[in-house]
Amino acid sequence: MAIWEWTLEAYGRPGVADACLRLQDDFGQNTDLLLWAVWAEIKDPALLDRAAAAARAWDQVALMPLREVRRALKPPAPPVADAAREDLRRDVKAAELRAERVLLETLADLAGEARGGAHALEALKAASAAWKPAAPDAELAALAAALG
Repeated sequence: MAIWEWTLEAYGRPGVADACLRLQDDFGQNTDLLLWAVWAEIKDPALLDRAAAAARAWDQVALMPLREVRRALKPPAPPVADAAREDLRRDVKAAELRAERVLLETLADLAGEARGGAHALEALKAASAAWKPAAPDAELAALAAALG
């Protein structure tokens, strides 16, 4: 299954979205990198370091600026009408999702056809360690459990 389709299916599982948001917001993790590592079963430190570098660069260029704008548009912003603000926020959210897809597909290309054979928790721990600082094992285990 292609990375984007897999990610959408995985993110829809009970508990995955909450675990991802906690890892992102509370522990500064890049959830695209984490999910890609599980999808690709990656634990190779050199590949994870290259993937983390690519994710950091894309975060700076696209994801973080779009996320900041989307979050800034959440509360009312008089004199702009709420409906207009919400329409723009939806557009920005769509662009943010597109940027996440671009990153995931870039990471998938980086891994190529090879699968690393790592189990979900092993891949999550390795990816989190490459991202630095690593998230707590219990938080990564919660995501691994939600992913099944």
